[in-house]
Amino acid sequence: MTITAKGWRIGVVALAVTGATFVAACGSNTATTTPTPAASKAAGTATAAATTAAATGSKIAANIGKDDKADLTGAGATFPAPIYQAWFQDYSKVAPGVKTNYQAVGSGGGIQQYTEKTVDFGATDLAMTDAEMAKATDTQHIPMVLGSVVITYNLDGVTAPLKFDGDTVAKIWLGKITKWNDAAITALNPGVKLPTGDIAVVSRSDSSGTTGVFTDYLSAVSPDWKTAVGVQKAVKWPVGQGGSGNAGVTNGVKQTANSIGYVELNYAIANKLPYADMKNKAGKFVPATIASTSAAAAGVTLPADYRVSIVNADGDTSYPIASFTYILVRKDAASCAKAKPLVNMLWWTFHDSGAMKTATELNYAPVPSKALEPIEKTLQSLKCEGKAILPAA
Repeated sequence: MTITAKGWRIGVVALAVTGATFVAACGSNTATTTPTPAASKAAGTATAAATTAAATGSKIAANIGKDDKADLTGAGATFPAPIYQAWFQDYSKVAPGVKTNYQAVGSGGGIQQYTEKTVDFGATDLAMTDAEMAKATDTQHIPMVLGSVVITYNLDGVTAPLKFDGDTVAKIWLGKITKWNDAAITALNPGVKLPTGDIAVVSRSDSSGTTGVFTDYLSAVSPDWKTAVGVQKAVKWPVGQGGSGNAGVTNGVKQTANSIGYVELNYAIANKLPYADMKNKAGKFVPATIASTSAAAAGVTLPADYRVSIVNADGDTSYPIASFTYILVRKDAASCAKAKPLVNMLWWTFHDSGAMKTATELNYAPVPSKALEPIEKTLQSLKCEGKAILPAA
């Protein structure tokens, strides 16, 4: 069974009400979706990349992991929760003995649980800092997909996408712009009838990688923001109300008139919330799409540890609030009982064309094709009990 984009969209609404713990299990889901032309093109590109990856990894058995047996637990970012739920369920059909419980508690909570070794893997959107790495020195970041953070809003009568630039967004979250009809917003949106009411700002209340990416972007484009707040996963917000997880912010925006918030793209799409076109570094207004998210990473040179920011990237078509999202694993795990099934599953995500297609259906961009070979080598370098987990290709 593959969870389709539409199927997951129903699940996001339920998630906002019932919580954020996902367990891979088999069930029925007949919902379908028709991808947009851009999504279809991106899905084809992703499938081709997966096919290439599969060819380069052909010396490693295609049925890797099918005999594994393990109950894996992970915790972390809500940003990639839709694709992780889909992948973990799909993988349970490839490797029926592997069940994966993923707790979408936010990147900060995921890093904490991973560091305390209460879970088998962590997940974060904002790469761990040097200080965090010092507490978990055996950590390897694995970039899984790319996603975008969008500015979403709830305004009666405003149907066309609004336009924002970074300076205006920073001033809204700093409490310096408080009215929807402020001159800075109206100048960016000529002809749009904006309300005269106060802006109700909704932000994350938990320690969040989505917040980390958002504040990283604002720090890159606004000196005032960089000085007053800076890059943080957990922020004492100058204004507004808080919501837990992407789902909490989504619900806050949906339920509050004249509100504005920041969420991962899929949450806005799933809940039929509008989201703004953002002015990028080249001065172009671009929507968040798979193509514009991919463009943000196109010119980036990945460091050996993969910890990199791609906000405010160069390029006419780059979306400016984009990010890799990472799974955190041990370079040499103490026990193979969990490490081997986990690494086998990660290998599968990069070598199964269906896995890549599912990612694009859920509005995530695959990692750049130039990153696939380094990621393969990284996965092959991982050990448990001092021994290589994957065979050499």
